[in-house]
Amino acid sequence: MDKTFFFYDLETSGLNPREDRLMQFAGQRTTMELAPVGEPVNVLVKMTDDALPSPGAIAVTGITPQQTLMDGISEAEFCRYVTEEVFVPNTVAVGYNTVRFDDEFMRATLWRNFYDPYEWEWKDGRSRWDILDVVRLTRALRPEGIEWPFREDGKPTNRLELITKLNGVSHEHAHDALSDVYATIAVAKLIRDKQPKMFDYLLKMRDKRAVQRLVNLAQPQPFVYASGRYSNEYNKATVVFPLAPGRNGNVLVFDLRYDLELLLKQSPESYFPIVKELCYNKCPAVAPMGVLESGDGWKKIGLTKEIVENNLKTLLSHPEFAEQMRGQYEKRPEFPPAVEPEAALYDGFLNDRDRIKVSAVRNAEPSKLTDFHPDFIDERLPELLLHYKGRNFPETLSDSEMEAYEKYRTERLKRQAPRFMAELEQVKDDFIKQELLLYMQSLQ
Repeated sequence: MDKTFFFYDLETSGLNPREDRLMQFAGQRTTMELAPVGEPVNVLVKMTDDALPSPGAIAVTGITPQQTLMDGISEAEFCRYVTEEVFVPNTVAVGYNTVRFDDEFMRATLWRNFYDPYEWEWKDGRSRWDILDVVRLTRALRPEGIEWPFREDGKPTNRLELITKLNGVSHEHAHDALSDVYATIAVAKLIRDKQPKMFDYLLKMRDKRAVQRLVNLAQPQPFVYASGRYSNEYNKATVVFPLAPGRNGNVLVFDLRYDLELLLKQSPESYFPIVKELCYNKCPAVAPMGVLESGDGWKKIGLTKEIVENNLKTLLSHPEFAEQMRGQYEKRPEFPPAVEPEAALYDGFLNDRDRIKVSAVRNAEPSKLTDFHPDFIDERLPELLLHYKGRNFPETLSDSEMEAYEKYRTERLKRQAPRFMAELEQVKDDFIKQELLLYMQSLQ
């Protein structure tokens, strides 16, 4: 199969992949030249009965839990569909801020439904990309030919609906998943047409091995980096230097916009995000220093060679700082402690024996799940199986299992209720407010 893009977007019940649920999935396959292939995808996913949505999120999307229950498919059905029909071999999964948001929801959804949470983004020639970071680096270094939006206070913004509006792209329903997909494809075409070298370069840099060749501790060199963690003033771009190993094989980088001597006079908490963790597998928007030599590149990011060279010299004169920052990051948990197996995705990989049993779970017919009790090694999986059955196939639960599931469900809803009620007070739409109140009552 030829390599293709699959542009996708989600609408969710909240912002936390460990707590909230996927409600709408939409996408469009294209060729690598961005021509549409086949029909668009647009499905709703039933809200599960163990989660209260964020009223603020529902007010933005307009998708009520009742609508998903009426017109949607179950999570188990959704996972089977996307793994078999959507994220097929040689697919590049791409969207707008998908790497940090949508991809995380996909992983969490697949995990709690007994699918491998990673294979869809790497196996059999698959990969992923993110147009938001392409936008950031293009705006910072090669903005010519594209109109770029600003907020009311004059600061730059890269909101998708504003970029499309300024550049004459139709985007009628922002925060509708399919509309956002079409808008993302249009922005990708805009950058490809106006700045093709930047587009092609960053497409190649979605490969973490390509990133590692540029960003490495064996032969550390300064490089250009655009990230949402950096200042709007210079369009989210700066020059950084590989400093020390990070967590999970990542690397800590130091922002050479800053003088370390001045930084050391402040508290260690002020070092973040001047020292930032770069994740090789998150398609970072990085480029060699040579990109600054044309088109007033240095001026565009508000730096000079002299500033970078002086700050690098100061940084290298304090080798103890790298070890200090490595220790600081090691002490910072990447995720808060999991209170349930659904939130424990990143607590460890499955062993080969459990992988076989997990595959058997997702492939089992509902009628077979009633007496299906695999002898899992991973202590997360027995409880996860109970919840999986309760959410998707409650008829398969025994009386004791139903009692255990209801206990889990009641406690989870009770934990979410205060946040739900506080957010509900802020909702202005009376219809949405009433629907959410009715939904909460239906879960009790």
